Amino acid sequence: MKKVYFIIPIVLVVMILLYLLLGAKSKNAQGEFTTTEVKRGNVSILVTATGTLEAVTTVLVGSQVSGTISALYADFNDQVKKGQILAQLDPTFLQAQVAQSEADLEKTKASINKAQKDYDRSLSLFEKKMISEADKEAASTSLELAKADEKSSQATLARAKTNLNYATIYSPIDGVVISRDVDVGQTVAASLSAPTIFTIANNLNQMQVDASIDEADIGNIRDGQTASFTVDAYPDSTFQGTVKQVRLSPVVVQNVVTYDVIITVSNPAMLLKPGMTANVTIIVDHRENVLKVASSALRFQPTGLPSQTSSAAKASRRNNPGTTSSDSSARRWQSMSASGKKPSAIWILEPNGKPKPVMIQTGISDGSTTQIISNELKEGDKAIIGQKNSVSSSGTNGNQQVNPFMPSRPGGR
Repeated sequence: MKKVYFIIPIVLVVMILLYLLLGAKSKNAQGEFTTTEVKRGNVSILVTATGTLEAVTTVLVGSQVSGTISALYADFNDQVKKGQILAQLDPTFLQAQVAQSEADLEKTKASINKAQKDYDRSLSLFEKKMISEADKEAASTSLELAKADEKSSQATLARAKTNLNYATIYSPIDGVVISRDVDVGQTVAASLSAPTIFTIANNLNQMQVDASIDEADIGNIRDGQTASFTVDAYPDSTFQGTVKQVRLSPVVVQNVVTYDVIITVSNPAMLLKPGMTANVTIIVDHRENVLKVASSALRFQPTGLPSQTSSAAKASRRNNPGTTSSDSSARRWQSMSASGKKPSAIWILEPNGKPKPVMIQTGISDGSTTQIISNELKEGDKAIIGQKNSVSSSGTNGNQQVNPFMPSRPGGR
């Protein structure tokens, strides 16, 4: 009998400990929730890229003839006008070619005079039947050849004079010299292509950014979209621009396809310079003063609670007491889908501390926050984004990350 009285207290203590332990596990299974507030603000979809600043119009000024640079009349950063002399090549050789061509032309004119006199004499003798018709025709042919030589000499002289004019290099546009590639005394050879002497930018008050956009983002880029960018020279300044052109020609580098997007930029302060690297951000879509929530709330699924689908269905039946089927939740989802909006589910923390699933319609997202366009939520609601001290069915901590490549223990799931 004494043993029975001794065992009873022990059993009671064990039962109390089991109750407390199971109750703690049950409470820990639900865990504490981390929430974020549903609030109003701006949401923007952005596309980022890098590009290079350049002048809208850049002209390479070269030489069409070969020669030695005898004088330069412009230098780096000089403002030049259209028709202004920029450089002079040594004209000695070209002037000699002009003189030679003029002499050849005089020679052909003399040949024409002689051929004309021979033809006139042959025609007179032929009429007197003193020479044959073949002799007359030979004289006529000599005259025609002399006239053809005159035209050839005239063309040669015109070409020589043109080359002499090319020895003086003029500015083709108004602008600023951004590059000078030769010095006085340097020889330029215009054999297959014209060598570049100057590079002139038309107007640096208006510039453009040539940005490379990945093929995954190019579908969202349109003419007229607003763009902003920064340059390393002014890290604290943000410059504004507008998308002017999406070029169709693809650029493939190591199997990566990009497209050139031209962004016009105003540069009244002349801070931006050609060749600067621009870190571009293009605003694809923008919403102001909209209801939004952290995107992580849309991915949250609590542990230790009924599944999201059944809970949402129960919540729908509570909100619609006239429905008798568990398909009421599905019908609401179908209604949202039919409206063209994206339906989703979110868990909020009620004032009594219990989580509640709510079906919502979402709009645009910038990755960190998502626009809410339905009326199921209001500003100030607490959306659940995490669960502390949650325990999964396998007995592991719900916040613990598991390496998928690590082999499981024998008998484990």
